[in-house]
Amino acid sequence: MIKLKYNHAFLKHFVIFLTILMLSGCGSNTLFVKKVEAKQLKINEKTAETPEIEAFIKPYRDNVDKDMNTSLATANKTFDKSGEWQTPMGNLLADAVLLQTNPVFFKRENKNIDICLLNHGGIRDNIDKGDVSVRTAFEVMPFENTAIVIALSGAHFQEMANFIIKEKKPHPLAGMSFTIAKDGTATNILIQGKPVNTDKTYHIVTSDYLATGGDKMDFFKKSSKTYDLNYKLRNALIDYFKAIDELPVSNVVRIQIEK
Repeated sequence: MIKLKYNHAFLKHFVIFLTILMLSGCGSNTLFVKKVEAKQLKINEKTAETPEIEAFIKPYRDNVDKDMNTSLATANKTFDKSGEWQTPMGNLLADAVLLQTNPVFFKRENKNIDICLLNHGGIRDNIDKGDVSVRTAFEVMPFENTAIVIALSGAHFQEMANFIIKEKKPHPLAGMSFTIAKDGTATNILIQGKPVNTDKTYHIVTSDYLATGGDKMDFFKKSSKTYDLNYKLRNALIDYFKAIDELPVSNVVRIQIEK
């Protein structure tokens, strides 16, 4: 027992001695980086220099590709995002998000979502005619935005509609329609086919980005309450694809111009 204590004390003092010696020897020298060399290795290409990396990654990449390319539905036409006030892609996206998020919200809050409003810039790609897969959803919505439900007074819907008119962008819209009057303002605002009630609180599903006033949608910041569904918009789109066989073409007029 005495011997163990002695050895421990000896080692402790020896380590302290070495530490002081190293510090004293380096104290007058300043270390700095003289040169940095780097080489880019492309892991998505087979090269003679990185066969081990390729062999390691290939099984994972093949598995991911298989899942991403699995056909979920069919598009019998191309859904693009071009248009003046509404687009085939925007209509599809808004309808899909509203359809998929409403049951989630109703189960949690025993309330229905009245409308969906997203931003045109959030649509990153068209859906081409043919097979629709998980990869399609990632190409259309590559961001990690989640669905947020906003409780908003009907008194703010005039501001919302006028904003859409001023922006002159075909923002995805579902559950709401209005007419652009000759003076450039919104009239005949309907929510689920009924005239908007300025004294009523409505529920709007949008993205977490827009919910905080993104893309200048400041009216969302006037909400009385917000609900985070913890449901990615992209996942809602994927679930929608899984639930149908063929992508529907919506002919519902959301915005029209007074003649």
